[in-house]
Amino acid sequence: MSGIADVARHAGVSKATASRALTGNGYVAPETRRRVEQAATELGYIASSSAASLVTGRTRNVGVILPGLTRWFFSEVLEGVQSTLLSHGHDLTLYDATPGTEGRSTIFATFLGRKRFDGLIAVCIEPDHHEMERLLALGKPMVSIGSYDMGAASVAVDDTDAARRATEHLIDLGHRRIAFVGGPRTGMTHGDSLRLHAYLGAMSAAGLGDLSRHATSAVSMPGGYGAAVDLLGDSRDRPTAIVGVCDEVAIGAIIAARRLGLLVPSDLSVVGIDDHENAEMFALTTLQQRPREQGCLAARLLLRRLDDPDAEREHIREASRLVVRSSTAAADAAQSAITAGVGRRRD
Repeated sequence: MSGIADVARHAGVSKATASRALTGNGYVAPETRRRVEQAATELGYIASSSAASLVTGRTRNVGVILPGLTRWFFSEVLEGVQSTLLSHGHDLTLYDATPGTEGRSTIFATFLGRKRFDGLIAVCIEPDHHEMERLLALGKPMVSIGSYDMGAASVAVDDTDAARRATEHLIDLGHRRIAFVGGPRTGMTHGDSLRLHAYLGAMSAAGLGDLSRHATSAVSMPGGYGAAVDLLGDSRDRPTAIVGVCDEVAIGAIIAARRLGLLVPSDLSVVGIDDHENAEMFALTTLQQRPREQGCLAARLLLRRLDDPDAEREHIREASRLVVRSSTAAADAAQSAITAGVGRRRD
């Protein structure tokens, strides 16, 4: 295997210059850097990260901690983080901190304390007091993704605005009996709680507070399906529209409606939040967020802080775009009469 001395000899420079060119630690003229990099490529030389760390004090590794790996949002965020870090020559160490697991306890108690990274990207982990103390004790630059305030630079979708606009979209279509589906009765995440409260606020502002209804469920397609089956089963008390806490829940509600023989959107309008990868397949109207771009932004913010520890902590809030597909439509006259409390109920 070729060493740094071989690369230096092949490029016609000193070992110190070759080292600076390949580690980025110190100035090297662009043409010289290009010549050294070409020599390294031709010789198949790969710089030792441990050796570079001794020189620079940097691992060129970033820790990423998530509350799970299976949901679409987290995998999209991870793709964005990884693509940005790789393009800047950084490795990535992934920590799966699923809430309530022994693995999460071990990560906070042991693995993070080893500090095998230059900085940390925390994705929607919503740490408790003890976990937050552990994170602060690391003394490492950190960027968070999600609405929870961790006192660090952050990137998030505006959950409040997204849920408010989703609800107002249905109200503008003439719906009055609008239910919010998703989120457990207790232990709701901060982002999902913001979405629920924005729905309640929009209903109240439209004079529909008395018709507000929250059907609790797991935040998943099966969870949305089960909650919607219960919600839609009684034709005398059935909502004409549903706001899903996220697209997975909204898609579950669409499947439930179809199983019950209801037509979407003529019998039931459904709107979600996120623009999940399956949203278009179900023709779901939704408020779009872009998790992959959030991951890219978070990685760039962290790299900036690594280069300049005194850089201002930026807080980026992504506005959602309403994507109207065919899961929502205007409420018909009969449905409007039911929700207004006049006329005859239709079974």
